[in-house]
Parts: sequence; C-alpha cells; structure tokens
Amino acid sequence: MIAELVSSALGFALYLNTLSADFCYDDSRAIKTNQDLLPETPWTHIFYNDFWGTLLTHSGSHKSYRPLCTLSFRLNHAIGGLNPWSYHLVNVLLHAAVTGVFTSFSKILLGDGYWTFMAGLMFASHPIHTEAVAGIVGRADVGASLFFLLSLLCYMKHCSTRGYSARTWGWFLGTGLCAGCSMLWKEQGVTVLAVSAVYDVFVFHRLKMKQILPTIYKRKHLSLFLSISLLTFWGTSLLGARLYWMGNKPPSFSNSDNPAADSDSLLARTLTFFYLPTKNLWLLLCPDTLSFDWSMDAVPLLKTVCDWRNLHTVAFYVGLLLLAYYGLKSPSVERECNGKFVTNGKQNANGHSCHSDVEYRNSEIKTSFASKVENGIKNNASQRTQLPSTENIVVLSLSLLIIPFVPATNLFFYVGFVIAERVLYIPSMGFCLLITVGARALYVKVQKRFLKSLIFYATATLIVFYGLKTAIRNGDWQNEEMLYRSGIKVNPAKAWGNLGNVLKSQSKISEAESAYRNALYYRSNMADMLYNLGLLLQENSRFAEALHYYKLAIGSRPTLASAYLNTGIILMNQGKTEEARRTFLKCSEIPDENLKDPHAHKSSVTSCLYNLGKLYHEQGHYEDALSVYKEAIQKMPRQFAPQSLYNMMGEAYMRLSKLPEAEHWYMESLRSKTDHIPAHLTYGKLLALTGRKSEAEKFFLKAIELDPTKGNCYMHYGQFLLEEARLIEAAEMAKKAAELDSTEFDVVFSAAHMLRQASLNEAAEKYYDLAARLRPNYPAALMNLGAILHLNGRLQKAEVNYLRALQLKPDDVITQSNLRKLWNIMEKQGLKTSKT
Repeated sequence: MIAELVSSALGFALYLNTLSADFCYDDSRAIKTNQDLLPETPWTHIFYNDFWGTLLTHSGSHKSYRPLCTLSFRLNHAIGGLNPWSYHLVNVLLHAAVTGVFTSFSKILLGDGYWTFMAGLMFASHPIHTEAVAGIVGRADVGASLFFLLSLLCYMKHCSTRGYSARTWGWFLGTGLCAGCSMLWKEQGVTVLAVSAVYDVFVFHRLKMKQILPTIYKRKHLSLFLSISLLTFWGTSLLGARLYWMGNKPPSFSNSDNPAADSDSLLARTLTFFYLPTKNLWLLLCPDTLSFDWSMDAVPLLKTVCDWRNLHTVAFYVGLLLLAYYGLKSPSVERECNGKFVTNGKQNANGHSCHSDVEYRNSEIKTSFASKVENGIKNNASQRTQLPSTENIVVLSLSLLIIPFVPATNLFFYVGFVIAERVLYIPSMGFCLLITVGARALYVKVQKRFLKSLIFYATATLIVFYGLKTAIRNGDWQNEEMLYRSGIKVNPAKAWGNLGNVLKSQSKISEAESAYRNALYYRSNMADMLYNLGLLLQENSRFAEALHYYKLAIGSRPTLASAYLNTGIILMNQGKTEEARRTFLKCSEIPDENLKDPHAHKSSVTSCLYNLGKLYHEQGHYEDALSVYKEAIQKMPRQFAPQSLYNMMGEAYMRLSKLPEAEHWYMESLRSKTDHIPAHLTYGKLLALTGRKSEAEKFFLKAIELDPTKGNCYMHYGQFLLEEARLIEAAEMAKKAAELDSTEFDVVFSAAHMLRQASLNEAAEKYYDLAARLRPNYPAALMNLGAILHLNGRLQKAEVNYLRALQLKPDDVITQSNLRKLWNIMEKQGLKTSKT
C-alpha cells in the first residue's frame, strides 16, 4: 500500500497549485454556458445531450456523449456554483485516485518492489496529464481512466478465479459495468474490453501468436473463448447502443479542426495520418513542447514522400513492430520471467535482490539459472502465483498504449482534432509501463553494479524531470492569458485569437486589437477572429472598420448569425434602415444545421428578429413588429433572456391600443426578470393610462430604486408627475434626468419638453440647446430650440435655429408657421430679418 499512497500523494501534490486556477479554454462552453448544469434544467437532459449541451441527434452535435462527466459537473455546480476551485479539486482528487489504482495494477504485473513504485511515480508526474487534470473538461479523460482500470482489474480477478470459484462471473459483471461507466465518462473507455482480451490471451494464458490457431483448432481453453466471446458481445452492444443513441450519424467538423481529413490529396491524408501517432508518441517520450490546442496548422500536412518527417514515421512503425515481435514470438528456449534470476540460490525479485546489500554486492548473477526458473519460482509451481514475463508485460503495455488511442487515429472515422494531449491520458499508462519494464529488463541484464545504478538513477531522473515539467506547465494553466501565450509558438493563429479575447476582457483595447490582427496574419479566413475584431472596433465607435470585418467574417462563414446581427445594428444606427432590414431578414433565415453551437446561433437569430421588430416599431409598422416578435419567441432557445422581447411586445400592443394584451406581455417581462427596469417604466405608463395612478407611481419609484443613476427612470417618472399636474416635482425629475444622462439625446430632449410644459422656460432653453448640440442635424431639436428662444425673447437666435431646421426639412409646416410669426414680431420691433 505504501507505493500506492506515495504515488497518489505525488499526483495530488503536483497539481495543488491548479486549485487556484480559473476556468480556461473549453471550460466556458462545457460549464459556464452549458444549460444542463443549471438546477432549472431537468437532470435527465444530460442523457440526451452531448458534452456541450447540444442535443445528440442535432446535425451540429459534437457527438461526444459523456453523461457521467456532465453529471459530475452538475453536482459541482449545485454545491459551489461557478467557483472553479471545487471543479479543480475534483479533478486533482480523481487524478490521485487513478494514480493509486494504476500503481496497484502495476504491482500485479511487476511485483512488490521499487519498479512498481517507479511506474506509479512516472504516471503521477507525467506532463502529458496536465491538460486533463488542470483543464476542467479533461475530467472526462481522468474519470474514464479510473473506471478503465477498475474494469481491467475486475477482469484480471475474473481470470484468476475462473474455474475455481463461482464468484468469477461476479468479477466479469464488474468488468462489464465498469467498462460501461468508463465509456459514459468518455468514448475511448470502451476499449478496455479489448485490452482485457489481450491480457487474457497473451498474459494470463501466455499464448504466443503461433499457439493461438492450434489452440482454437484443438478446442483448448474453452473458458478463455467463452470470456473473450462475452467481451466481444458486450463491447459490440455498447458501441451499437451508443451509435443508435447519437442518431446513427458521425459528427461533422470544420476544416480547421482536422485539416488532413479535409485535404483533397489522398497522399497527404495518408502520410499525415500515419505520422500523427509518431508525434503523439514523441509527446509522451519528450513532452517539452505542449499546447492547449493543436488544430489548424500546428502540425503541417505531409504532402510528399520527400518530407523528412516520413523518416520518423518509418522509425516509429519499425520500432513498434519489433516490440510486438519481441512480445509475441515463440521462444526457442525458456527465458527468465519478470526479469528475475537466481543469485547464489536466492531469488532476485522484481529486478532487485531479496537479500541484504552486503550479500548483493558479494553475489554474482548467474544467467545460466534463468532457464531453470521463472519469476524465481520453479516450473512446477502454479501458474496463478507467477508474475508475467517481460515479454508478457511488453504485449500488455503495447495494448494499453495503442488500443485506447485507436479511436483518435482517424482509422474508423475522422476526429475533430489533430492532436489532443488529454486523449493520451489512458495511453500514457501503457507508456509508463513500457518504459519501466524496459528499464527493469536492462537493469537485470547488465552485470556491473555501476551500470545497474546508472539505469536506476536515469529512470529516477526522468521522473524528476517529468515532475518539474508538470509543475511548470501547471503554471501556464493558472489563467487563460498565460495559457494562450504559452501556445503561440505551436498554434499562433488560435493562440493570438484567444489571447485577444482575454485582453479585451481586461480592457486592454489596443493590445487586444493587435492580438486579433496577429491571429489574422497567420490565418486570414478565421471567421471568429474577423468577427471579434469587428466587435472590438464597433465597441470603440469605429463603425466603418467594424462593418468591413463583419462582411469579411460573413464571407468566410455565411452562417455566422452574430456577424449579421451586429452589421444590422450598425446600419440601423446609421439610418440605413432598408439595408439593415434586409440584413436582419437574411440572418433570420439561416438554419442551425451542422453548426457547432446551435444554441448561440439561435440566440443571435432571436436577437436579429428582436432588432428587426424594433426597426418596424420605430417606423410605426406595429403589426409587422408584432409578427416578427412572435417569430422571435418561437425561435428563441432556452438560455435566451426574453424580458426585452416581451417588453417590446407589450409596447407594440400598447401602440395598437390593445391594452389587455400589452399588460399581459409587460407582466411576462417582469416575471422573466423581476428587476427589468424598462418593463417597470412601460407597465407604469400603462397603469397610469388605465387610471391606476397609485400602482403606476409605485412602478416608477421601483425603477428609480433599482438604478438611481439611470436618468431615463427620472424622466419617465417626471412625465407621470407632469400629467398629474405636480409641476414642481416634475421639473425636479426632469433636471435630475438630464444631469445624469447629459449625453443621451432622448433623455435631454424629453427633459427640455417637460420643463417647457412646466413653464420653466429658462431651464427648458438650457436643455433644448444641449439637445441641439447632441444632434446638430436633427430638425426637431433645432425647431424646438428656436421655439423656446422665441418664447424667451431671443428672437434673432430663434430665427437662426428656425432657418437651420428648414434647411434640413424645408416642408415642415410648424417650423414655417413659427418663422412667419417670429418675423412679424421682429418687424414690429424694427429688427432686421433674413427675409429683408
């Protein structure tokens, strides 16, 4: 138990600093915006949606069915909300548990000695695990690994009790259940059944390749074939059920996710797909360069046979075949098993002597005894007490390394990544075993004590270096900025783009813009980056540039609804109402088929319809506005906040004098968000209109209480007071509104109106003047400024503003009438007019 505890403790300690880390990268979509984690969402939805909260049968679903992992996220959310600390704690505890179970598994293969300890420490400290443990979404891999090992251990127990105990089928049942749980944590968990079959055939029964067919022909080991048949049946059933549950369709991915899969060249696809396992093995062996993302051009395609990386591919497969041959060949003579020899008549167990150090130094390993003894136990001993031979462990290690990785090889179906470090969490078990058993075999084979020490300390040094790299890499996962900066050298386009989002959230606008432009320098057709740059420019009032980038984003991805939405908003604000209308309409017609995030798409489409309705509303087309609002309500997704939409529905009904319908939608708005200020104001106006004055005043005062800094609230309340003939109070509210929102034309203009109606003409003049300066080309503002100047006796200034208003709107009857009246007064007073 000591080896297990120490290894687990190391696995926990190495990731302690990740407990203070924030949510990073994919965590946002899997946790922050995943509706399946919310208490109001029925928990059964988890079993019908993918890992990201999209319906499994939807054409845009990722098809990553991991309900047990999502359920663990939901429990985290129920206990700690969106505090990342609790999520990270569960990940680290799971990794510690997996490390402990892996060490126990290694002990069954390597015996109770320091080589088992080495295997456990290597697994605990391997840097390739950082993404799976430090990144919260990596919990799927860690949880799957735990049940993967439990399933394998159950099967090993089944093998050892088969034919001797009735409990053997209980262990087999445990194998099947744990395999199913592993698959429900992550898809590759089902591969444990194939690894179990390899263990049974090549490790427990110690069959070699040449022995398999004769064994089948002679019908030996019937219990073995029964177990293998049941494993095959259960594995096929699990895979068939999963395929059916996800709609019998594979997922679809974009070109940037897996460029090789989208390549038109068969040669490029073949060479690249053969090379990628080589790159993954190198990451296991030398994890010097790690990245949060390996998509796009992180691994350039191999387009010709002359690419020097093909040499790596050849070396990898030759080495793999040699290892497989070493493990599966039929030996001509008995070999040592588990690397144990007899030393002066005593066992040398697990690669080290069982006697004292003095005895060890004085002893001489006699290799001639190896052919007489297996694992230090004579050949007539029971097979069940023997540890596997080195060759057996090599075969099992290779199966652990290769079989769980097969789903990621693009062999059976294309995957949505080039390299994913967290996918290597389970295969790393095979890697750690392979390195350990290889080091142990060398240790046993060499004769000199110096060489033995060299091998032992070299292995220990490798573990130390792995641990140091893990500690350093964990620092990169502390926050998103550090993570994305660390990935610039591997995937500059993706890293710069994501870094731009982080810098923008930190209000570092110029740095964010530079980051977005750097991303587009490396990959100019990234629709998301084009859109994000456009959004940044829009928020900084650089509307012409923003429109340019939105149009480029739409050109790159015609289904990007959010780009249409913001394009339409800019056009609407620029007064290009017809162009804005066409943009909103086009957006509303985009289907959500084959989109990665249909929820976000539906939200953007709903927002487009909402803005289209507002456009119709402002043009006085209230029936059209209502029709569009109703379509928006039909299309809006669960996560869309509907309070503004409901409130505008009420406004449209109000303008059509359908007061009961208006009241219904105002109440719906307040039900969906009890502190929605616009609904308090509009509902207050309706209550006042229908004679419920005291109730109306309560809603106006509640709106002010909700946000005392919002001038619009005071303005509406002031209008109510004005209608109630409470002129002094109304004037105070108008002044307060204009002071708070002195840059908002509508508020200032309305305040000036209210002051004028309260006969406070001097104050009204001040705010009409301010309104005219806010919109110098707005005829109504100039006309009203001219009128108040007219009333206040500033006739020449009044004339100037009337004339400016008429220049902008020559056919305005009221301005023409006021100007004629003004000229009559000026002529009577002997003042010069522009007419004369």
